[in-house]
Amino acid sequence: MKKSKIAVLIPCYNESATVEKVVKDYKKALPEADIYVYDNNSTDGTDELARKAGAIVCYEYRQGKGNVIRTMFREVEADAYLMIDGDDTYPAENAREMIDLVLSGRADMVVGDRLSSTYFKENKRKFHNFGNVLVRKLINVLFKNNIKDIMTGYRAFSYDFVKCFPVLSKGFEIETEMTIHAVDKNYKVVEIPVQYRDRPKGSVSKLNTYSDGLKVIKTIATLFKEYKPALFFNIIAIIFAIISIIIGIPAYVGYFQTGLVAKFPSLIVSCFGFTIALLMFVTGMILQVFVKKQRQNYELYLNLLQLEKEKNKK
Repeated sequence: MKKSKIAVLIPCYNESATVEKVVKDYKKALPEADIYVYDNNSTDGTDELARKAGAIVCYEYRQGKGNVIRTMFREVEADAYLMIDGDDTYPAENAREMIDLVLSGRADMVVGDRLSSTYFKENKRKFHNFGNVLVRKLINVLFKNNIKDIMTGYRAFSYDFVKCFPVLSKGFEIETEMTIHAVDKNYKVVEIPVQYRDRPKGSVSKLNTYSDGLKVIKTIATLFKEYKPALFFNIIAIIFAIISIIIGIPAYVGYFQTGLVAKFPSLIVSCFGFTIALLMFVTGMILQVFVKKQRQNYELYLNLLQLEKEKNKK
């Protein structure tokens, strides 16, 4: 039986304080795996330290974690993938369990859930804690799921997920995009609680609480519109319809009482609002048809990919 190939993917930007330890920890936890460190324009010797520790070092010159992961997913071939941050905030003790879940076919994406364990105790950045909770609630409400940790950087993936995931994000919003894609495309998602520890002294977070937080919120709104256009545009239609009714009530009341329209401006604005509401409703219905067709094409592509994998095995 052919031995499964495992790849550990570590995106790094100026992680010289921790990358050597991270590489060694995961080589010990998964000795048969290839450890890839993708350096993203580091200026502190991260690449040399990773190479010294035994990692395969590659480079991505477009700045941003999303850009790094896009390149990783395109270039690295494996049966199972483990993605981990290079900041030594996740212990390697869960690596084997996460990979086994993927290789056994029980999961297409394994999520290392920090929020159910030590994250709120270890993380000293209160706004980061608030942002994680807000993003989790937004996605679970909008996409009708119960994922406990949306933005964790500790994940394992199947070959199908990695090769069929269209990476569009450029920065830290990539984890949000992964989660929504997995939920929308009905991939098998398994969560396991993992211990989280804050960055060690000398290691600095590259995540900007406010600017990157706004990017994540924008990504959720954009993906909500693209994945669920009927609901998105129906909400807008309802808002315009309610505003139109409120504005138009005085004109309609006056008409029924006197037979005359005394407030033409209110009537015109009301009719205009109803027109926009109708257009939003129709737009949502049309786009939902395209989304359904895209999902069908995606499933057919997965079937073709599976057939190709079976041929390669023979």
